[in-house]
Amino acid sequence: MGITIDNYLRLNVTDMLMVLISTFLIVLIAYKFFWSKVLDYLKRREDAIAGDLKAAADEKAAGEAMRVEYETQLAGAKGEALEIIDKAKVHAKDEKQAALKQAKAEADKIKEKALQDIEREKLQAKEEIKDQITEVAFLAAEKIVGKELDEAKHKDYVKDFIDNAGEASWTSE
Repeated sequence: MGITIDNYLRLNVTDMLMVLISTFLIVLIAYKFFWSKVLDYLKRREDAIAGDLKAAADEKAAGEAMRVEYETQLAGAKGEALEIIDKAKVHAKDEKQAALKQAKAEADKIKEKALQDIEREKLQAKEEIKDQITEVAFLAAEKIVGKELDEAKHKDYVKDFIDNAGEASWTSE
């Protein structure tokens, strides 16, 4: 027996027909019993993939919406921050003006009190000077006249003279 291509492949019509019939029967049995299950499985798999794709699209849309909302909130927060800063600047300016106004009022009050104190001191100094001049004039008159004068009467004369005649010289300073 020699090996030929026909012996090696063993191609004969009977074998081919038997393989064809057995394959057809296997396909027919598979179609009858398993094909609906395979189609159901494929349909479920297709639905699952479609659901996953839809869920991914929904998640992407939700993420995009969240991003837009975040950007809107961020822009709003920036606006609010600028508004708060502006309000703080205005408030600080108002407080500064109020503090300056209060300081000026206090300075004016202190100045007015100082002027009153100066005026009071001037009047007191004038009175002291008048008293001293009266005293000096009385002593001078006593020395000149050489006798005791009525001190109270003489002081009244000198004070009256200084009050009437010397008032212009006191106020001209």
